[in-house]
Amino acid sequence: MTFINAIILGIVQGLTEFLPISSSAHLRIVSDFLGTGADPGAAFTAIIQLGTETAVIIYFWRDITRIISKWFKALFRRIPQSDQDVRLGWFIILGSVPIVVLGLLFQKDIQTVFRSLWVVAIMLIVFGIVLGIADRFGASKRRLEDLTWPHAIIYGLAQALALIPGVSRSGGTISAGRFLGYDRYAATRYSFLLAIPAVFGSGIYEAYDSIKKNAHAVFTPLETVTATVVAGIVGFAVIAVLMNYITKRSYLPFVIYRIALGVLLVILLLTGVLKPGQ
Repeated sequence: MTFINAIILGIVQGLTEFLPISSSAHLRIVSDFLGTGADPGAAFTAIIQLGTETAVIIYFWRDITRIISKWFKALFRRIPQSDQDVRLGWFIILGSVPIVVLGLLFQKDIQTVFRSLWVVAIMLIVFGIVLGIADRFGASKRRLEDLTWPHAIIYGLAQALALIPGVSRSGGTISAGRFLGYDRYAATRYSFLLAIPAVFGSGIYEAYDSIKKNAHAVFTPLETVTATVVAGIVGFAVIAVLMNYITKRSYLPFVIYRIALGVLLVILLLTGVLKPGQ
């Protein structure tokens, strides 16, 4: 049954990674209901995110290759540093620093304390409200061309909050973007691009660390790879749907879903149906 459970978690990862509802929270919750016997862990979560981030690279391939190409050209003074894509490349690098630093500093807590279902429930509710306020009152007057160094740092700090399951990487960065006045498309697009270095770095590190330590895991390497591939396929479809959706509608349905799920989780914990863990 663990192979089937791995596929289910891969589907969950693909469905939830790009929506502002926290994929790590859903993996944590669904694993309990599947009866895997344990929380699949931060390492498993980080590794299968490689699949969904690969989907981002494929979907935004032209943007990514253009940004990288121009960034290197500017590095060798072939084009000016003021070029929009060059600046965006630097912003992504700068915005990736907070999650790397905080991830290393709080690595133990991320793998233990932060994975308590009580933490997940509270973060789902609190940051659901934050997203609702940001989306409702965001000015929508800025595009990606308007991104600045201070804003890049704020985006980076918001992304770092996603180290806590329940916050949501996309939810945190999109909320920050909306508070800063960026329209939904710009905030969402930059959220996806900003996640690439952090997620790939984390996934590769966790995979290497697991192999090096020969650590016990809920799922075998084959099951983890399968879940990663499934997550990537499902994730690609979700990106296409979401990017079309946010050009026409608000994030209100996701806000309602987050709060409802958080409240349900609190009830299940209080009644003993679920155990908080950690």
